[in-house]
Amino acid sequence: MNEKKIVVALGRNAFGTLFPEQKKAVAKAASAIADLVEERYQIAITFSNGPQVGMLHTAMTEFSRLSPEYTVAPMSVCGALSQGYIGYDLQNAIRTELLDRGIFKPVSTVITQVRVDPFDEAFSEPSKVIGRYMSEDEADAEVAKGNYVVKEEKGYRRIVAAPKPIDIYEIDAIRALLDANQLVIAAGGGGIPVLQQGTRLKGASAVIEKDLAAARMADMVDASVLLFLTGTEKVALNYRKPDEIFLDRLTAEEAKKYMEEGQFEAGSMLPKIEASIEFVSACPDRKAVITDLSKAKEGLAGKTGTVITAG
Repeated sequence: MNEKKIVVALGRNAFGTLFPEQKKAVAKAASAIADLVEERYQIAITFSNGPQVGMLHTAMTEFSRLSPEYTVAPMSVCGALSQGYIGYDLQNAIRTELLDRGIFKPVSTVITQVRVDPFDEAFSEPSKVIGRYMSEDEADAEVAKGNYVVKEEKGYRRIVAAPKPIDIYEIDAIRALLDANQLVIAAGGGGIPVLQQGTRLKGASAVIEKDLAAARMADMVDASVLLFLTGTEKVALNYRKPDEIFLDRLTAEEAKKYMEEGQFEAGSMLPKIEASIEFVSACPDRKAVITDLSKAKEGLAGKTGTVITAG
C-alpha cells in the first residue's frame, strides 16, 4: 500500500447545478486538490453527478418528445456525457490552479465503466429518482416501456436501480496515470454501469452510488486514504438536533452500530459511511476521512474531520 496514494471523492456541493455555478464551484475544488498536490500525494479524484445527469436525461428526453424521430438517450449515455463535461471543467480548473502555483502536472479525465451484477437486487427494487416530473399519461408510457416510475406530490418521476460496483474496466489506465505521478479524474458519478455480455459491455439502466464506487477504486489502486470532501466538517450523531454530537473518530464497528440506529441520512451521509466501512475493513492500515471541502488539507493531516478506521 502506498502511503501517499489517496482517492478524493468530491460531493455535489463541489459543482453546483447550473453551468455558471459549476464554473465557479470547480475553482474551489481545484484549490483543495492543489493543496494536496503540494503535500506530494498521488491523487485520483471522483465526483458526484446527480444534478447533472438528471439535467442531461431531462434534456434528452424532452428533445425526443419534441422530435420523435430521435430516440431518448439511455442512462448510460447520460452518465458518460456528465463524466465528460464535469471532467472537462474540473481538469481545466485544477490545471490552472496548479500552474498559478508554479506546478506543472498533467490532469486527465478517464471515461470510466463499472461492472454491475445483472442479478443485483437493486434492479428489482429501483430507488434513484431521475429526470423531470411527468403527467400520468407520460408515466404510463414509461411503464409500458418497462421502466419504473414513482408518484410524488408534483407528479410522476422515473426511478432507476442503484446496483453495487463490482469491477472497474479502466483500472489499469487509472493505475498507470497515478504511477506516472499524474492527476487522474475517474469513475465520475460512480462510473457508467455496464453489464458484461461476452466480449461486449452493455450499458445498464441504472446509476451507481458514487461513494461506493470511490471505495472500490481506492481499493483497486491500493490507496491508503479515502477522502470524502462534502458540505460538513465532521460526521454528526443526532444531526441538526439539540443534542447533536460531532465525531472526531469512528471504528468500523461503531459506524455499523450507528447505521443500525438510523443515525445517518440515506443519500447523504449514509453512503459515505458504508463506503468507508467497506474500504477500511479490507486492510487495517487504511483510513477514511470525511470533512468539508474547504478543510481538505487539515482533514488529511488529522486536524479536523472524522477519521474512520478498521479498529
